[in-house]
Amino acid sequence: MPESQIRYLTSSPVTNEQLNALFGAAWSGHTPSDFDKILSHSLLYICAYSDEKLAGYVNVAWDGGIHAFILDTTVHPDFQRRGIGLELVRCAANEAGQRGIEWLHVDYEPHLEDFYHKCGFQPTLAGLLNLKNTQ
Repeated sequence: MPESQIRYLTSSPVTNEQLNALFGAAWSGHTPSDFDKILSHSLLYICAYSDEKLAGYVNVAWDGGIHAFILDTTVHPDFQRRGIGLELVRCAANEAGQRGIEWLHVDYEPHLEDFYHKCGFQPTLAGLLNLKNTQ
């Protein structure tokens, strides 16, 4: 049976159940979250579907101005290594640019450097303060 076509949808309706199932499959230790709260603060998000199954997701949060942030790029393990993550980020960048975003930021762990470089991101100096560990 041929592999189904992947559809990429911008800010289409998606349920907490779908997102928690995706994150539960892709991230060890995921605890169910209320994604409605997260998505209400997003500039946009992209969902990748194989038929009706949520295969991938990326969120674009923003500062209300010209800066936005890639968060939670996630692809279901059954669909990894097929270019879906790359296409999710490309779609997100394209949509963000169409909405007036000039600077798209992403933080990532060292093992994801090649992936984000393929997406077009360049390394920059940045600072990080873990507030949970400073109080």
